[in-house]
Amino acid sequence: MTEIIWLGRGGQGAFTAAKLFGAAYALKGDNFYSLAFPSFGPERRGAPVRVFTKLDIKPIADRSETEKADYIVILDDTLYNDSLKNLLKSDGKIVANSKHEIAGNAYIFDGNSISEKFNLPTVNTVMLGVISALSEIVTADDLHKAIELYMPEKIQTKNKQAVDNALKEVCE
Repeated sequence: MTEIIWLGRGGQGAFTAAKLFGAAYALKGDNFYSLAFPSFGPERRGAPVRVFTKLDIKPIADRSETEKADYIVILDDTLYNDSLKNLLKSDGKIVANSKHEIAGNAYIFDGNSISEKFNLPTVNTVMLGVISALSEIVTADDLHKAIELYMPEKIQTKNKQAVDNALKEVCE
């Protein structure tokens, strides 16, 4: 099973990103299963949010929080701390939206610049493109299909462009 932990703040779209990534995986075919769910305290904008995506080729029965992840995706770099490394599998990776270096072996990507370029209020779909490129679990086409199914039509195009732009930058 592949497990991803998403860290963000309320209103940044971490749960939306987790659901879209899971949907993109599940849309690949009949033997692709996903589960996405949040964990947060009193809901309020700006409060830390932890969201989980689980992916497997068989139905997922384990609905508990991820203890060891393949990836941790951080939408807001103020949520990074060294103890996150303890939540990674031995070959796991931290992927962070930041303009600054983060201690350790985190992959840093300035998602804010792309979200600003497409006039998006959050970096969630930008980071979808980043994690897609790094993990190779889903493709841009898979993500486009998920966006078409789960996002309002009026914001689909710019979110697909953000995904594509991030994928392109990571792969260069």
